[in-house]
Amino acid sequence: MSGNKLKESDQSHNHLSPNSLPFKLASRGIKPDSTVLNIQDIQIGGSGVVVMAGPCAVESLEQLLTIAKSVQTSGASILRGGAFKPRKSPYSFQGLEEEGLKLLARVRKETGICIITEVMDTRLIELVCDHADILQIGSRNMHNFALLKEVGLSKKPVLLKRGMSATIEEFLLAAEYILKQGNHQVILCERGIRTFETSTRNTLDLSAVPMIKNLSHLPVVVDPSHGTGHWWMVPSLAKAAIAVGADGLLVEVHSNPQEALSDGAQSLRPDKFDMMMKDLIKVAQAVGREITLQDPVM
Repeated sequence: MSGNKLKESDQSHNHLSPNSLPFKLASRGIKPDSTVLNIQDIQIGGSGVVVMAGPCAVESLEQLLTIAKSVQTSGASILRGGAFKPRKSPYSFQGLEEEGLKLLARVRKETGICIITEVMDTRLIELVCDHADILQIGSRNMHNFALLKEVGLSKKPVLLKRGMSATIEEFLLAAEYILKQGNHQVILCERGIRTFETSTRNTLDLSAVPMIKNLSHLPVVVDPSHGTGHWWMVPSLAKAAIAVGADGLLVEVHSNPQEALSDGAQSLRPDKFDMMMKDLIKVAQAVGREITLQDPVM
């Protein structure tokens, strides 16, 4: 290889180096130490691995409470559940909306488990903040800059999902919008990107985890449910995510996936989730980490 070609190759590998700072506040060039968030006594970004689990959509109190107790017993410390559901078809189930938020808050009161749920609209931020511990920005809204700015003005932690066709630089620049408004409680989520491959719902980019952690101080979690679209692939990818350095997982669980109103095909049954958690504990220990647990309310 000639000297010029080697130089060009070096530049191509370094164009996203921490020192280039296109995403100034998210970069390790500004903050070398990893950010650790403390949310209701749960640390995200530290030595532990946090598991967020629950149904794609809130359907009823019985459904939500049953799943919450189950995943909490298995080791999940945060309950995920969608009250507002952005769907590609306007005729698909759109979520229980405000009633869904109330159900999430009721389940949190009964179990003590933390709640993460999606906010889709700037007009809904205050309402969602009243009921949730963590705000989720979905893949479709990663480039909704008005929404990013507004959640940046809130005092709530924000989980930002990578856009389905977003580069890592674009992903970190989206996080920058939140950080720039003064909200430094940002969690990044790799949930798969759109490629030419059709055998899975998305292509889960696990290489993004070490790359982002090299570039940014922000914690990174992985969503193997949306990343694959197949429940049977979730345990393998969840284990791999911990092995490559993920700080947490976002997993969909449903007691009866065949009857789920949203994303049943990628949802684990509670028994399968419990089996996966036992394996995750072993993987975490093998790489010098542990699964972060939260004691349920008695």
